[in-house]
Amino acid sequence: MTKPPIGGNRTGRKLGQKVKKGKLKASSRRWIERHINDPYVQRAQLEGYRARAAFKLLEIDEKHKILSGARRIIDLGAAPGSWSQIAANVTRSTDAEPKVVAIDFLAMDPLPGVHIFQLDFLDPTAPDKIMEALGGAPDLVLSDMAAPTTGHRQTDHIRTMHLCEVAAYFAIDVLAPGGHFLAKTFQGGTERELLNLLKQNFKQVVHVKPASSRAESVEMFLLAKGFKGRNADGGARVQDVSEDLDEAPAE
Repeated sequence: MTKPPIGGNRTGRKLGQKVKKGKLKASSRRWIERHINDPYVQRAQLEGYRARAAFKLLEIDEKHKILSGARRIIDLGAAPGSWSQIAANVTRSTDAEPKVVAIDFLAMDPLPGVHIFQLDFLDPTAPDKIMEALGGAPDLVLSDMAAPTTGHRQTDHIRTMHLCEVAAYFAIDVLAPGGHFLAKTFQGGTERELLNLLKQNFKQVVHVKPASSRAESVEMFLLAKGFKGRNADGGARVQDVSEDLDEAPAE
């Protein structure tokens, strides 16, 4: 069971440490202090995960069971690789027979059992390369992609939602029936067209804010469970369900 750290940590490091002023800007010093005192950061280091983001996926899975039974997994926007670590573990992926494919435009250190592409997912060649490396339909498509922030909330929201939409279309194109899709979004409203698309192609669509996601962060996760399968022509289901959108559960 995934529980938030309480009463300090198990690393031996004291919480509430301060960073000496030195030549650091105040904003940089505050970020470093928050990072080194974050119990999820310390727990990730203790448990061998590359980032605290591991606990976001583990907490979502604890409730929604999206990792259970997954045989192949795709990780979009994977760097530094904590979600891929979990994916490789649950699929029992090996270097000889990789069942996890990860992609990011940032460099990632190698991970056992994970085929890594350093490539922008918006590159037209990316989807074919991913599927060729995976060797079969995935049961889960993960997307932690987010556009570099500009500081303008509306602009950042629009840019990240575009990545979410591209990932959603990709998931619908490649998922095995019954598979799941999990993607990062930003608070500010999910576009009606995207919800429409997901509700037509999945049995359940929910918004999730795991406890390990910082309270001040505007990030949320959009989870689409139970892929219904593609139409006879191989395309997505796009019938009008606009009247049902307000009933989409949110957490």
